[in-house]
Amino acid sequence: MTVESGTGTRHRSPAPPVPELDPAVVERWHAGGGELIELLAQVCGRLGGVGAFRLGDRSAGGSEAGARPTVLVTGPQAIQHVLAQHPQRYVKRSHRARLLIGDGVLAATGEAWKRQRRVLQSQFTGTGMRRYEQRITEAARTTAGRWAAYARSGQVLDVGEEMRRFALDTIWRSLTGYPLDEDTERELAAVAAVVAAMPTLPADSADAGEAVGAELARIDAVAGHAIATARRGAVGPDGPGLLHLLVEASAERPEYTDRLIRDELVTLLVAGHETTATTLTWLYLLLDRHPEAREEALAAGGDGSPERREAIQALVNETLRLYPSAWILPRHAVEDDVLGGYAIAAGTDVVVCPYLAHRAPELWPEPERFDPRRFTAPGGRPAVSGGYVPFGLGPRACLGLQFALRESTVLLEHLLPAYAPDFHSVPDKAAYSITVRPDGPTPATLSGRRGGG
Repeated sequence: MTVESGTGTRHRSPAPPVPELDPAVVERWHAGGGELIELLAQVCGRLGGVGAFRLGDRSAGGSEAGARPTVLVTGPQAIQHVLAQHPQRYVKRSHRARLLIGDGVLAATGEAWKRQRRVLQSQFTGTGMRRYEQRITEAARTTAGRWAAYARSGQVLDVGEEMRRFALDTIWRSLTGYPLDEDTERELAAVAAVVAAMPTLPADSADAGEAVGAELARIDAVAGHAIATARRGAVGPDGPGLLHLLVEASAERPEYTDRLIRDELVTLLVAGHETTATTLTWLYLLLDRHPEAREEALAAGGDGSPERREAIQALVNETLRLYPSAWILPRHAVEDDVLGGYAIAAGTDVVVCPYLAHRAPELWPEPERFDPRRFTAPGGRPAVSGGYVPFGLGPRACLGLQFALRESTVLLEHLLPAYAPDFHSVPDKAAYSITVRPDGPTPATLSGRRGGG
């Protein structure tokens, strides 16, 4: 802020501190045992796009007053500032899933992250994606065949488990060149188990590792076998996969030990199937409440037409608006800055929350309403990129963005025209962990297509 003194000399006054949530509000939230998202929503609702709160260290007898404030960022310009314009000032220190993914690219920082991202990045460009098209299609056909059998028999299926099975098959084919077999699928169920357990694991990393030690051992065994197979030069029916790229990289890059390759493999498994499965599960739950959205998508052109694909992509995009893959993005300020007109001191923890940014009524009219037309009608979505960031933004945005969107669209092109799940029950709330996922099973039977074009 520039002001003029009485002598005519211009000087810059210090920016004010970030406004903070009343500690009494935090105290009431804590006493009520609320979810973190409920507290963040209060910060956003009361203070706007940049606000702060203090949690304290209650485990050590601390209090809110003695804690350094955490800054919540939900305004689109502020999100751009943190994630895209000044990522060197707001760095990623760790990852909530480090216990599972180790030093994989999601958790890596600094120069190690830059090297690892360069190795993987070419695989997820438009050109790189073409090598995975057939694998995605085959996984979708496998799922469609399974659903045809369910429809004939009337068997109850769990939609969430089906979406996870499809996404795991897709990423496994892409990583190894092999379709997912029953033994591998059974062992890799440990990935979802660890992800689901994370919010309740002990804070101490050793205790947390011991709590899910059996699951981690199963994951390590699958990864070790896959790495050994790739090192022998064995190639699956779909051809070499991403794992072969990592093994080849180890010949010239000594940092690519079997441990780091394992960490990258598990990172890609988690990022490549957990987020997609969750998005597709939410989409089917939303369509159950809004069957007109399904009919509108199916009325947009025939099977395989560009119009149909655009309409299906809009369903996916609107689902990601309400339940973004990256619902919360922690960062750490390593130097002093001014954010949204407020002073940010070096050492401050900053939390970007796409989940709340996507629910800003000034950007998204009737934000709680599921309306895929936001992504097809002119002016339906905000022009500023920080207003829609389901996969993050800037240099640390999700590498697999195009992969996730493509596999979701291909699967829906196969399933949506043919089947509509009739849910026996639906979860009544969301669970906020690495992803925002439905907190409960999703049992259903399949009925034939209802209307559509």
